[in-house]
Amino acid sequence: MSIVSPMRTLFVLAVAAALAGCGVETATTAATAASIKKQELQEGKKTMERAQQKIDGAMQQAQQRAASSDEQK
Repeated sequence: MSIVSPMRTLFVLAVAAALAGCGVETATTAATAASIKKQELQEGKKTMERAQQKIDGAMQQAQQRAASSDEQK
């Protein structure tokens, strides 16, 4: 038996472990990014809903003012 074979095996195992660790880190990073995007989408929806409510309120006020103006004439 030569010493090259166990060293080569150890090296291959070390490389495999390092690559496996990178895969786990990549998957974790992707999951974190997806979670952040989901949260951003939810916040965007909330912002759109608030904006729509403000628009609806402004439209109602404009209609009330127009109706009030018509009544005074």
